[in-house]
Amino acid sequence: MNPFNQISVEELAQMLSSDAREQLQLIDVREPDEVAIAHIDGFEVLPLSQFANWADSIPTRFDPQAETIVMCHHGIRSAQMCQWLSRQGFTNLRNLAGGIDAYSAAIDPSVPRY
Repeated sequence: MNPFNQISVEELAQMLSSDAREQLQLIDVREPDEVAIAHIDGFEVLPLSQFANWADSIPTRFDPQAETIVMCHHGIRSAQMCQWLSRQGFTNLRNLAGGIDAYSAAIDPSVPRY
């Protein structure tokens, strides 16, 4: 069984436009060049390729009990990150199904697709 759930882009959009946004921890695991093309405000960028640079800081930067949504381009790398975070004791993880590409297609066409 997965230690995390999927969240749809529709659910994410609803949460981002509500008061719940303040309680969310938002993590984008894409590379800096990808983020330069397309991003959603509020996501902290932690590129998987730079894992060694930020892995040790995760326990002090994020609350393992807070709702944490992880995003990448299509949902594969963010699922890997969710697996890793769950091993670090995170208990409220959500992987953005379809990633930023699905968000752009279904929610906000002003977010460029690549």
